[in-house]
Amino acid sequence: ANEGSIAAPTAGLHFTAEILAQLDAKGIRRAFVTLHVGLGTFKPIAADELNDHAMHSESYTLSSSTADAINLAKQESRRVISVGTTAARVLESQPPGNLRAASGQTRIFIYPPYIWKHVDALITNFHLPRSTLIALVAARAGLDAQRRIYREAIEHRYRFFSYGDSSLLE
Repeated sequence: ANEGSIAAPTAGLHFTAEILAQLDAKGIRRAFVTLHVGLGTFKPIAADELNDHAMHSESYTLSSSTADAINLAKQESRRVISVGTTAARVLESQPPGNLRAASGQTRIFIYPPYIWKHVDALITNFHLPRSTLIALVAARAGLDAQRRIYREAIEHRYRFFSYGDSSLLE
């Protein structure tokens, strides 16, 4: 919706109008963030140790209406489910506690053993090996679970990457 990203946020492509209507009927609320994905998202991790990887910078916007919606969800003990790694990175770039509207740059690199501040679950596609995105998946699911999930995905010939299959990681 906002010009500046080099790639589309593809995890949300799984949500058809019919699925969104079903979610609405169940009272599941949606809120949106913007992260302008940069080329660094697709740069493989070359460092031997994850903490030695130089993460790229990307600009983001978190609106006041989205911050308020997420704060309300937390107050109501509802889960915050990020649709995509881009949305997760925006939310996790914020300080702990109540969210506030913010715009800026993030270099957050999420990998095990990361302690999540705002995201309770993640819907994401299957990512390529040695990517920052698969490291984020391992941080959400746990390294052993991530390996098990990906073995099953390969065995069952799930589609990987931007227009591939999706999973819910709690």
